[in-house]
Amino acid sequence: MPAEKAPVTGNLDDDDYPAYTMGRAADILGTTPAFLRAVGAAELITPLRSEGGHRRYSRRQLRIAARARELVGQGTPVEAACRIVSLEDQLDDALRLNREMCRKLDEQGANI
Repeated sequence: MPAEKAPVTGNLDDDDYPAYTMGRAADILGTTPAFLRAVGAAELITPLRSEGGHRRYSRRQLRIAARARELVGQGTPVEAACRIVSLEDQLDDALRLNREMCRKLDEQGANI
């Protein structure tokens, strides 16, 4: 369903709903549209496009971009910051999976 025809009330709580224009996203992050284009070029986030071709960002994407912005603010080059954020995300996923597997093994051990 196109964004303009989707029920608005269901989208307000959706972290993946592309609600923010590039200008608004840059304002929220305290950065420039060029920074958002750079993190997009580094493939850290991929904004959705409106029918007119304008970039739209979700809250989840803004959180990811904010972490990259934090690293850039500490002197890390944009491409390196994007790679760090990507690796942090992969590590979080691996740790979560490890916890789930340990829990399942513990449950199986209790059932033996």
